[in-house]
Amino acid sequence: MVEEEDVEFIRLQFTDIFGTMKNVAVTASQLERALKNQCTFDGTTIDGFLRMEESDLHFYPDVDTFQIFPWRPQQGKVARFICNIHKQDGSPFEGDSRSVLKNVVARAAEMGYEFNVGPQCEFFLFQMDDEGRPTTNASDRAGFYDLGPVDLGENARRDMVLTLEDMGFEIESSYHEIAPAQHEIDFKSDEALVTADNIMTYKLAVRTIAKRHGMYATFMPKPKQGVNGSGMHLHMMLTKNGKNVFDDASDELGLSREAYYFIGGLLKHIKAMTAILNPTVNSYKRLVKGYEAPVCIAWSATNRTSLIRVTEGGGLKTKILLQSPDATCNPYLAIAVCLAAGLDGIQNKIEPPARVTRNLFEMSKKQLREEGIEMLPGSLIDAVKELENSTFIRTVLGDYITDKFIQFKREEWSEFRKHISNWELEHYLYKV
Repeated sequence: MVEEEDVEFIRLQFTDIFGTMKNVAVTASQLERALKNQCTFDGTTIDGFLRMEESDLHFYPDVDTFQIFPWRPQQGKVARFICNIHKQDGSPFEGDSRSVLKNVVARAAEMGYEFNVGPQCEFFLFQMDDEGRPTTNASDRAGFYDLGPVDLGENARRDMVLTLEDMGFEIESSYHEIAPAQHEIDFKSDEALVTADNIMTYKLAVRTIAKRHGMYATFMPKPKQGVNGSGMHLHMMLTKNGKNVFDDASDELGLSREAYYFIGGLLKHIKAMTAILNPTVNSYKRLVKGYEAPVCIAWSATNRTSLIRVTEGGGLKTKILLQSPDATCNPYLAIAVCLAAGLDGIQNKIEPPARVTRNLFEMSKKQLREEGIEMLPGSLIDAVKELENSTFIRTVLGDYITDKFIQFKREEWSEFRKHISNWELEHYLYKV
């Protein structure tokens, strides 16, 4: 394919602990070396990877992920492999988040399950300044499902869809979201590892095409005050022998015992999972009342104000939807902890609490306490503390990633605490 398609450069891509895509480019002449896992990089240069005295790391390309970028030149094309990261002795690197997900998927397979995940990644399209730097400015005033000329990002979104389809994505829908300049492109669900790879590719393609239209695409959860933020809802389904194990037509809600236990496991571990699902200071500006994002730890069948709800339809349409994650997360770690928590619920038959049918956004703190409904962590540091106290999530991620993640997120919180915001200046500078 490299020879026939005139590919000149091959990117060896991987994702660091914090969900940032990295790569090393080699020429086509180095393809054989790459496929023999002989290409290396200095792991000390990546946050959360190796110490200075440790050895280089090796790329192990996943040949199923070979992809030619449709936005690069037709002569001298650029392709990529998504890689696992291994140490010099050939063993998987403890800091490789893709390997973490592969391990949890393998555990599910031992139980006879395949995990299917469908994400809904929202993003904003903003203008760039004269020097090509992103701003939060947008002349777009469109809302839900609006179209051009009101939707000023329509042309860019169309090209994103066509590009993603060129890359093998099956796009189910695309539309303007509720906030001005906010958009969503939904692609078909797939097996867990494929979906995590697709999320990283999706974000790269969206940003690349946006730049070609003179715009900047951001997956920042809450880039603008006073409007809805961007999330990454996860639709989840377990199958066994091709059958959806969550589906049971004889149940009142169409749910099997495994589905209830899966929900129970998610709810049991959700506080500790939140640091992984919502890993930035900004993530918690989205998780507040008034902007359709979940804040309460509760589940329902159709109640859109709950953290978890069940999509209806029966058969392969019955899925469990988790509404708290955002796209700043590392998708490999996010999907891994969701699957692990759900499997824990199934293995230990963890019953969920009673479902909630009331509008959670309208309930007072007293009413929530009376119903025994807890809240998600309200800040990054609260979520990190929950993660620190969870031996379960540590066993999923391993000591290496857990310790590095906590260390860097505590440092991030410390930097945030030292920052003087415009809000503080406006409220205190002339008053005290």
